[in-house]
Amino acid sequence: MAIAEDTGQDSLLQPTEGLAAVAESLERAKQCLMALQSPDGWWKGDLETNVTMDAEDLMLREFIGVRDEGDTKAAAAWIRSKQRDDGTWANFFGGPGDLSTTVEAYIALRLAGDEPNDAHMKKAAAFVRASGGMERSRVFTRIWLALFGLWPWDELPALPPELIFLPKSVPLNIYEYGCWARQTFVALTVVLAYRPVRPLPFGIEELRSGDTPDKPKVSLRDWKGRFALLDRILHGYENLTRHKIVRRSIREAALCAAEQWIIRRQEADGSWGGIQPPWVYSILALHLRGYPHGHPVLARSFDGIEKFLVRKDGMRWLEACQSPVWDTALAVVALVDAGVARDAEVVVRAAQWLLGEEIRVRGDWAKRRADLEPGGWAFEFANDNYPDVDDTAEVVLALRRVSFGDGSFANDAIERAIKWTEGMASSGGAWGAFDADNVRGLLYELPYSDFGAVIDPPSSDVTAHVIEMLATEESADAERIERGIAWLRSEQEQDGAWYGRWGVNYLYGVGSVVPALIAANVQSDDPAITQAVEFLERHQNADGGWGEDIRSYDDPSLRAKGASTASQTSWALLALVAAGRAKSVAVRHGVAWLVKTQRDDGNWDEPYYTGTGFPGDFYINYHLYRLVFPVMALGRFLAASREDGGIDDVEMPKTRRKSKASAP
Repeated sequence: MAIAEDTGQDSLLQPTEGLAAVAESLERAKQCLMALQSPDGWWKGDLETNVTMDAEDLMLREFIGVRDEGDTKAAAAWIRSKQRDDGTWANFFGGPGDLSTTVEAYIALRLAGDEPNDAHMKKAAAFVRASGGMERSRVFTRIWLALFGLWPWDELPALPPELIFLPKSVPLNIYEYGCWARQTFVALTVVLAYRPVRPLPFGIEELRSGDTPDKPKVSLRDWKGRFALLDRILHGYENLTRHKIVRRSIREAALCAAEQWIIRRQEADGSWGGIQPPWVYSILALHLRGYPHGHPVLARSFDGIEKFLVRKDGMRWLEACQSPVWDTALAVVALVDAGVARDAEVVVRAAQWLLGEEIRVRGDWAKRRADLEPGGWAFEFANDNYPDVDDTAEVVLALRRVSFGDGSFANDAIERAIKWTEGMASSGGAWGAFDADNVRGLLYELPYSDFGAVIDPPSSDVTAHVIEMLATEESADAERIERGIAWLRSEQEQDGAWYGRWGVNYLYGVGSVVPALIAANVQSDDPAITQAVEFLERHQNADGGWGEDIRSYDDPSLRAKGASTASQTSWALLALVAAGRAKSVAVRHGVAWLVKTQRDDGNWDEPYYTGTGFPGDFYINYHLYRLVFPVMALGRFLAASREDGGIDDVEMPKTRRKSKASAP
């Protein structure tokens, strides 16, 4: 619903207080954000996903024989706390029950001692059966079932470790996958080669429906059929590897190569890529290769997992990844945009920490950009193998807002980052997150590619952040900027929006692209900008905020529709203010919504997931988004308002929400 005038909503807009009310709200939010800074200079909000992280952690520990009853109890308490009234588990707040997530949560609770006849377990099992049973769960879930003898290995797609030998010139080689999928699949090739079975002390027959899923049809008419034929051939090859001569000559060489590939990519914090899937499967792979739990590689890996555990109220949950570099860059940008002095200790300390996180080594990205010198930043504390373009752009934007005095060392890092980022452009002129030209969409037709994104193509949001960064850099290549702008124009959809790859969804896309285009001197009356503004105005909620349901990735009718959230409202405001609409009714209502819904501790409540891991499959609740983006949006709104000589008729509410005991 578009808002063109007061909608008559009770208590939303109170008597006029002008900009002072916004400034007061912003000050509370700034103080809240600054209080969350680490003594070392960084920020890191909790990163919440879904309970498969915790279920698979328990299953991993059970499989290798290190599961602890105390940790099991705490993890099970968390898993139970996330079960919905209908007995299911969803992949995001307010989402529908998910079959695979529910199967994995059920097994984890059985490990914790919950019985099939317990009411909550009976509800879960009934949902699983009604949804086709564990027979219709995703491939990754059935791999866990196979590890415990609950599913036949022969009925899983083949994934031979010999794939490690495919050269880059051959389609389906490991570097055609996105970095997260690449690391996961290499480890899985080892696990699937061994086909281990370690039975549990219980069965889960109550999760079977008795239906047999249809097997992919073998056909040469389409790629799914061709890959089904290839899978049969690979299964035949797997049978050959049971013979000693093949195992000793080819298979063992492949397993050794995969093992060394995995070890070389372990990060300093013990993780693989700093994300849960390759981490878990790499531990399994090395365990099956004979590495004992106490081996330094595995010891580091479990020490690292401990640092990814959040323990609160007798519960424990596992972060799928962590975002300190991203959070810190966003916090610096937000605070300076909100009026914090450029030489204030709080931002200087953060910038110095960021400079210490610069990556000067080559990672997998160099497979396609061999002549490119390293430079840039990653997402996490220790993620040197996989710096990413998005973080690098945001860090440069943050560093440019900070005054160091003698900033030559910062300038050197920024110049390296600019060159690296420019060199990571894909052939079409846009940017993906971790690799260049990682666009082999054919991989989605493979039978084991049912868990989410497997490639890393250019996206509007990443490209926008790069353009926003390059636009203010004198040394930047003007031609690359123009090509990036042209690509963004080509990606704008008919209704004026841009697709959001790493945030939900069209609101994130528009909130990223419009400020970037304006920074690159695209005029506010340009059709691309005016259409984006109209899109936001059409989709503003009656309460004044903006929100978008995650299911907009699957259902186009939900684009930019959903309950208002602090982060998504802020994204819309960032776009509108950048487009010169700070005085508009839509912006005033959006700002009013932020002020009204702010807690008295300066933060906002946001149970909704507004971050995206894999569109359609995996989502993230960045707990800092609910704070850092409102600080950014309110700060830019106030700055624009003051530049325009003030806005006298900004109506602000007098009341705000009480803070909750939960952490921001």
